[in-house]
Amino acid sequence: MTKLINYEVTVVTGDVRAGGTNANVFCQIYGDEGKTEVLTLKSRSNNFERNTTEIFKIEAHDVGKIHKIRIYHDGKGIGDGWFLEKVDIKQLTMAMVQVEVRKEEPKKDKKKDKKKKKKEEEEEVEMVEQLQEVVDTFSFPCGRWLARDEEDGEIVVELLTEDNEDLEMNSYDVHLFTGAMWGAGTDSNVYINIYGETGDTGERRLRKSNNLNKFEKNKEDIFDIAAVDLGVLKKLRIRHDNSQASAGWFLDRVEIVDNKDDTTYFFPCKRWLATDEDDGQLARELVPVDEAFMKKGDDDEEDSEATLGLEQKAMSTTYTIQIKTGDKKYAGTDANVYMILYGSKDDTGIINLKASKTHKNKFERGMIDEFTVEAVDIGQLKKLRIGHDNRGGGSAGWFLDWVEIDAPSLGQKLRFPCGRWLDKGEDDGAIFRDLFPNNLQTELYTPFVPYEIKTFTSDVFGAGTDADVFIVLYGRDAVCTQQKCLCVNKRERRMYFERGAEEMFIVELEDVGDVIEKIRIGHDNRGVNPGWHLDRVEIRRLLRKGKGSETVIFPCERWLAKSEDDGETVRELVPSDIITEKLSRDGNLKVTEVEVEEALETHTYNVSVMTGDVYGAGTDADVFLTIYGDLGDTGERKLSKSETNSNKFERGCVDKFTIEAVDLGQVFKIKIRHDNSMMSADWYLDQVEIVDVDTEEVFLFLCERWLSRKREDRRIKRVFYVKGFEGVRESINSKKKNSALTVKSVDSNMNKKNKKKKEEEVELPIIPYHITICTGLERDASTTSRAYVIIVGANHAQTERLWLDLADGRKGFEAGSLENLESHGLDVGEIKKVELGHDGATPESCWLVDELAVAVPTKGVKYIFACKCWLAKDRGDGLTARIFNVLDAEAISISQKIIYEVTVVTGDVQNAGSDTQIFMSVFGANGSTEEMLLQKNEDRFERGQDDTFNMEIEDIAPLKKMRLRIDGSGSRPDWFVDKVIMRNLTTEEVSVFTYEDWLSRTHGPKRTMICEMGAVVDEEMMVELTTYIIQVKTSDIAGAGTDANVWVIIFGENGDTGTLALKECNKSNKFERKQMDTFRFSEILSLGELSKVRVWHDNAGPAPGWHLEYIDVKDEIMDKTFRFPCDRWLAKNDDDGQIMRELACANNDYLDLNEKTKYEIVVTTGDTAEAETKENAWIILEGRKGRSKEMVMENSSKKKRFLRGNVDRFEFSSKNLGDIAGICLGHSPKDGKKVKGEFYWHVVSVVVTERELGNKYIFNCKALIPLSAKRDDFLTFECSKTMESFASKARSLVPVKYEIIVITGDEKGAGTDANVFITVYGSNGDSGCRQLRQKFRNLFERGHTDRFLLEMLDMGELQKVRVAHDNSGLSPGWQLDRVEVTNTANGVTTIFLCGKWLDTKRADGKITRVIYPKY
Repeated sequence: MTKLINYEVTVVTGDVRAGGTNANVFCQIYGDEGKTEVLTLKSRSNNFERNTTEIFKIEAHDVGKIHKIRIYHDGKGIGDGWFLEKVDIKQLTMAMVQVEVRKEEPKKDKKKDKKKKKKEEEEEVEMVEQLQEVVDTFSFPCGRWLARDEEDGEIVVELLTEDNEDLEMNSYDVHLFTGAMWGAGTDSNVYINIYGETGDTGERRLRKSNNLNKFEKNKEDIFDIAAVDLGVLKKLRIRHDNSQASAGWFLDRVEIVDNKDDTTYFFPCKRWLATDEDDGQLARELVPVDEAFMKKGDDDEEDSEATLGLEQKAMSTTYTIQIKTGDKKYAGTDANVYMILYGSKDDTGIINLKASKTHKNKFERGMIDEFTVEAVDIGQLKKLRIGHDNRGGGSAGWFLDWVEIDAPSLGQKLRFPCGRWLDKGEDDGAIFRDLFPNNLQTELYTPFVPYEIKTFTSDVFGAGTDADVFIVLYGRDAVCTQQKCLCVNKRERRMYFERGAEEMFIVELEDVGDVIEKIRIGHDNRGVNPGWHLDRVEIRRLLRKGKGSETVIFPCERWLAKSEDDGETVRELVPSDIITEKLSRDGNLKVTEVEVEEALETHTYNVSVMTGDVYGAGTDADVFLTIYGDLGDTGERKLSKSETNSNKFERGCVDKFTIEAVDLGQVFKIKIRHDNSMMSADWYLDQVEIVDVDTEEVFLFLCERWLSRKREDRRIKRVFYVKGFEGVRESINSKKKNSALTVKSVDSNMNKKNKKKKEEEVELPIIPYHITICTGLERDASTTSRAYVIIVGANHAQTERLWLDLADGRKGFEAGSLENLESHGLDVGEIKKVELGHDGATPESCWLVDELAVAVPTKGVKYIFACKCWLAKDRGDGLTARIFNVLDAEAISISQKIIYEVTVVTGDVQNAGSDTQIFMSVFGANGSTEEMLLQKNEDRFERGQDDTFNMEIEDIAPLKKMRLRIDGSGSRPDWFVDKVIMRNLTTEEVSVFTYEDWLSRTHGPKRTMICEMGAVVDEEMMVELTTYIIQVKTSDIAGAGTDANVWVIIFGENGDTGTLALKECNKSNKFERKQMDTFRFSEILSLGELSKVRVWHDNAGPAPGWHLEYIDVKDEIMDKTFRFPCDRWLAKNDDDGQIMRELACANNDYLDLNEKTKYEIVVTTGDTAEAETKENAWIILEGRKGRSKEMVMENSSKKKRFLRGNVDRFEFSSKNLGDIAGICLGHSPKDGKKVKGEFYWHVVSVVVTERELGNKYIFNCKALIPLSAKRDDFLTFECSKTMESFASKARSLVPVKYEIIVITGDEKGAGTDANVFITVYGSNGDSGCRQLRQKFRNLFERGHTDRFLLEMLDMGELQKVRVAHDNSGLSPGWQLDRVEVTNTANGVTTIFLCGKWLDTKRADGKITRVIYPKY
């Protein structure tokens, strides 16, 4: 913001007859640092009477040292003439002043001499700088009339200070030349403001001309303007007020003669100032040009008009202004709206917003109106003022939503939010407002450059057109501009492109580099006889260095018409000549013309489109194709005339089309769409083949997808890449990380932080953050603003602003919604704070946030912030962003994930691609993942593609096998999967899983929708295939048999088998009393050692209760049988009523643990010269069961240990210590001498392995251990990671009863009648999905607590629970407050807080929740 200071303006009116005035008086102050806005001098009703002195106190911009003022009045009222004697201005500024002993101060003299001396000494010591108010006074003598009927008739005067030496008064002759075209003159009032190096003249109305009737067609008007000398002239602004009839004015040029040093400045304009011509502006800013350019036209008569629009455009900034009127009752206005833009250097003056580009009736409810404003160098936009004149009867009030200003030449788009009434009777009654840009909505992009485009329509019969003509420019490497329509509105389309005409357009477009390789020009074929015969196009742009320009000529000389030539309405043109004009040193123009060599040639492309041979494949819609090559693209072409079929795109047919385009180089992708018109628009596209006729290259695109609003993902526009494409694929809707749109940091003191950051920037890795937001339920709780979070770690490390944009293009957060979003940002280490905010800046953009959760999977932690606060301008404390401290959050440990790069390879077989749901689970030596859905993301898993994406997977490495499952949904449910490659991004270990077959109900030999693949790491197979023989023994008890269907899952060290149905058997009647049933499962990946079996039945048939004695599982490859004893009922009416049991393997019991065991200790020394040591080290292990004695790790001269970067192994025997929780490390001299000086040994890590069971304990030390002979000098470390071996886990699997308490929320409708299921996950695996039921009780009612006892194998430490219901019953929505799980064997209770709805109609519509335990 600009600094405001106080001014005191004293105005003295002269003592002459009728010297006073009743007009309104204004003044403007100029100083070294700019100028103030126009200040109105008004205090009480009757100012400026004869012989009065008035003082006005005003707050305005600090202009530094004042050098001139302008004072004027508006000539209103009776007797408006005014005799001004003089003006004094006091400027009150705060400045740092040296406070010292000032000798001349009288109060010091009063004091005694002694004291004075003492004081002086003191003062000399303390010379303090203090902020004090300083007053500067400037005096401006005037002594003249400001009156229409006195002296020179001027009512504006510029005054200089009394003691001014540098500046003097000057007069300027202004010559205005009105154009010679019809209707060029105007009767409106014209105002001019001339800018020079030392200031400006202010806006002056041009009254007295040499002609009585001013501004008439083809006339020259001369005016005299008196002002303080401006120095070299820089620009002028000229406008008219659009009064009187036919106010439009065509201004040819302005010439200004500086009478002091007799120089002439040329300001070419050659444009309309009219609401209904050109771009509708009533004001123009003009810049002076060299005389050589002005004279350019005089030599050759035919082109006597010098066109300098391009030079003007390059020096000015064009602002496209969009104004949104609110969508409220009576929001629109019929008043005249005006606007002033304020930049850091200058303002634009009043702009009357008359000519909207978008609507004839402007500023109507809910509409966006667009205007163009040009200004020369006003600096960075700081604010704008927008208001209206309150005319237009009762409907003058206006509700303004926002103003958006796009300045392509600066590459920025600013949003000025308002969201308030401009109405005498609403809000605060103001009818103008000052708006400021909202930094969060600022968009930055690469600045545009101006091009002058001239089209020459041929002089042949019917050559002209009224269609909408567009153009695209291409540079090297396929850089291109957007498609730009040359005409703005219908009137221009009618006026331009007539037979034999030449049109000039100045447009701002992306910079395509130094060479324009080709252009595409075409039209939309609208209007009567839209055919157009184009002779040539000339494109002129300014040279990057020096003054001058280059013109590129693109010859065409062909029809763009449906009924002529080849029927195309789009042409691609290549340059033939380049003309360069350069201003040489001596002030003359040097013109050179060169022919373009090696221009690209025009190629013909034959396109064959093959429609698939499936039911309903054909379409009658219009199809559009864009071909992309490495040199450019064809733009969108309609495939209209098929050379093979009159009825295009029918089932099983091939249609051929010809497209002419400038050489595209290597074609690599196509974009194809249809417009969904006609009856059956759905289209199954099989493939597209493109042949470059000139080079005979063939490009094949395998599509095999629907373009349909009803099928697959309901898209009718797709991108396909050429067969065998290696590069990066981008889908149409993929959120492009537009780096240009990153918002500059708003924080005013961010600069300090950034400097610090530059040094430290050791590339922080990018990690995923999962963000969940609950929006409240009150009125106005929802928002449509964009929300963001910033995550702050220690040492000011922070992510950039992570924008939370919702999927599928939804805008904003609904009331009562729960949104889950994934963002990627810098890894800031330990999170300290989280900032949540949104970009809304109007009073209406409020948002009530109930809860914010940030999960960091790679760290295994989730923070839940109970916010319950408004983020709103006019609620609470008015903040739209808040910072939450992690200390106030609920911290929850979630399973830690590691990021894998997953590449899925789909086979190159016909119809291999699929849009079905694909689920993947991975099994490793340290556990398994849940089923994860692989996101289709529009175009993954298509024929012959490799799709690479990142996934977060639990740390279960080394990977053993993978299971893929499809659910058979979608329009193309069959998928041919070749292989999947997984790369661990931390260890770079690559595992390959190969299948090379169909996953399908109908294709391939297996007819299966589920497959398992063993991992191959470094060409070594991690698991082998085996045959499992499962023997099931039913007990010898009355009613032990069952006719229900039985399933088992076998668990082992390589994961599980998946669900095996016990169907095919040696007996016809299975599971009868005292019977042994044998089942063979061949071609199954061996699980290695087995740990447990889960067995259950579906309770079907009469008397389904089943008493199972045991299950034997034999692994034929290992030739080993595992016994799983049960001896329990699986029955709803017997025992504890469970029909699912988990059975532990009996083979693991014989392992009797000895008291003594061996520990292996592996020590890694740091990799620096100072890290190593020649001395000994010692270690003590601290276990849960006891503490070991001190074990010395000796370092002998023969066997050197602890060298830099070394890994040393030691083995010690000890008593069994249980789980090892900590270690003590010491560093002692060999011979026990005293230590002189300081020596350290740098330890990176210690790994302790207990040999009997193979459990590993990892200690990340990263510490310097001091050398010391003392025994009490050591460092202790806590265990950072435990890797429990399979044998140890299997031993701990004993049946345990778990008490599960479910507490339902206490809100309206919180209870449910649906069936509820729970799965408990622990360090030893999961429990399987168990139904929570009790006989004869109404469970899960509002505010109730329900208890259940479930028997499971010991789960170890509980990690999470998954709660779900089946959405059955009348009101199945359920609000689950929390779940408490107690292990009755050891009495440990784990609490899982939920507090969310499981309801298809509320929150995020999910009826499954995964809940993690409280820390």
